[in-house]
This record gives sequence, C-alpha cells and structure tokens, in this order.
Amino acid sequence: MFSKIRQNISARDAFELVQADLKEVEREISVESVASVEAITTINQYLQAGGGKRLRPALLLLCTRLFGQPNACARRLAAVVEMIHTATLVHDDVIDLASKRRGRPSSNVIWGNHMAVLAGDWLYMQAFQVALRERNYHLLDVLISLTQMMVEGELLQLERLHKIDISEADYMELVDRKTASLFSACARLGAIAAGAEEANENQLADFAWNLGMAFQLVDDILDFTSTEKILGKPSGNDLREGKVTLPLIYALEGATPAEKQMVETILTDGSYENVPFMQIVKMLEHYKSIQRAYERARAFTEKAHSLIATFPDSPAQRALRDIVDLVTDREA
Repeated sequence: MFSKIRQNISARDAFELVQADLKEVEREISVESVASVEAITTINQYLQAGGGKRLRPALLLLCTRLFGQPNACARRLAAVVEMIHTATLVHDDVIDLASKRRGRPSSNVIWGNHMAVLAGDWLYMQAFQVALRERNYHLLDVLISLTQMMVEGELLQLERLHKIDISEADYMELVDRKTASLFSACARLGAIAAGAEEANENQLADFAWNLGMAFQLVDDILDFTSTEKILGKPSGNDLREGKVTLPLIYALEGATPAEKQMVETILTDGSYENVPFMQIVKMLEHYKSIQRAYERARAFTEKAHSLIATFPDSPAQRALRDIVDLVTDREA
C-alpha cells in the first residue's frame, strides 16, 4: 500500500495537468445548472457546492490529453459526465433513503424525495441537452447506452436488496453497470473529443472499465474499514441499506449458520441495533475477506496498468497511471 504522503503527491500531480480545464468544467456546470424553476437551480447549486473528487471529468480530460490539448468539446463533455454522475447520486440517495452525502445532508433530506427525484431528472436531461450541441451521433450513442446501463444496474440492485444469497457474479454485474460503465464512457468520450482512432478509443475504454471496477471494489471495502469522518457518510452503510458487497460475499462463503443469521438480522432490521457493526467487521477479519477483496481489486488495477502502458510515455499517460494506483490505495 502506498503511504498517505505518496497518495497526496500522486493526486496533486495527476490532476495538475488538467487543473485549468477542470476550472472551466466547474464554470460550465454552474452555467448549465441554472433552470427556469428556482428550486431546481437551488438544489443544483447545493449539489455542486458539495464538491467531490471530479475523478470522472479528470479521467475524460486526461484521455483527451493523450492525443493533444483538451478542447471545448472535451471540457463540455467533462461537464456532461459530472452532471450525469451527480444525477445518479441524487437518485441513489432517494432509493437508499440516505441521510448524508459527502459529509452533508443529502438533497432528499433537505428538499424531500419528490423534489430530489425531479432535480435529478432535470440534470439528466440537461446533460443530454449540452451533449446534443456537439451534433455528434457517436457521442450521443455512448451517453444513451451508458444511461441505460446505469438504470438497468439500479433496477437489478433493487431486486437484490436485503437478499443474502448474492453471488460474486451478481455483484460484479452491478459494479459493471453502475460504476465501471461510467468510467469506460468517460475515457471513450475523451478519445472521441480528441479525434482518436477507434482502436485507441476502445483501448482506453477497456482501461477505464478496469479502473472503474477497482474503484468500486475499494469503495465497498472502505465502507467496512474507514470512518464516517473520512467517508462523509456512516460506516457500514451498504449493509444497513440492504446491500451485500464483495467483502461480505467472500466471508459468507465460509460463515457458520449463526454468522449468516447475524447478517440476515441486519438486512431485515436495516440497522445495527441488534447486531453491532464491529461484529461484522470481526467476521470479515476472521475469514480474511477484506484482504481477498483487495486482491481482486488489484487484479483490475494490474489490467488497467497493462492497458495504459500500451500508450506512448507522456505526462498524461503517467497521470493516468498514477490515478490507477490512487484508486486502489485511497482512504476515501
């Protein structure tokens, strides 16, 4: 594992190349988040002020930079993917009955589910409105396919909520649809904005897909190992919301009937009132399932490394390589 100092240096270096572009992206999002209905504008401003890593826009811009300087199209598309990502988070919070997002009350807590859902819908449509200005059917095809994948993933997750018999294949399918597909689309859009050849576009999409898979696996591990202060939301939130993720899937493979009953109780209660969270953590430690999940995540990062290594050495290529390491070794 990298040290925290190494993480911070890598993060600064990786994003330094596109800092100026990201500022333009923020301005683009601000402008495009203004609606004729004041309530939607207010919610959008609240969401943007909540910050975030802006990893997806940075990924898109760095993929463009592999072939030249990011142009207006790349910056516009970077705003589009962040708006789509934000819309999915708003909808996720409503579906999950979440109370916090990035250390602040979630939008559904402040404005209610109805307003939050409609604001998320508006953001989706506005993102497509911005993308439509490029008059590029290939871009729209990528974005439409992406949105369908993510919605299908959300529906599959709803079907599997509060169920203990989730397989590793079931879990990977959800990660593919809900997270990796967006990472892959970001890289593909960055290549398209740069006018890259189809072979390079596909190679970058594959690279980012593996990156996205690793990102979500680590995210689900951190839900058990990190703290609310670092995560910006309560620890153990996934299981509380009825989601059985990879560390728990691995532990359940060898769990006793009593241990399985503990998990069933939390899934039924939707709380840790009868089964303390630390009992689940101890079970994961006993079966070494956290370590096993990290090994699975590292397999995806190794694949991502091998794919980005096929591109010529450049500041952008090195930045993308650093991002792969940051994803695996991050703390939040």
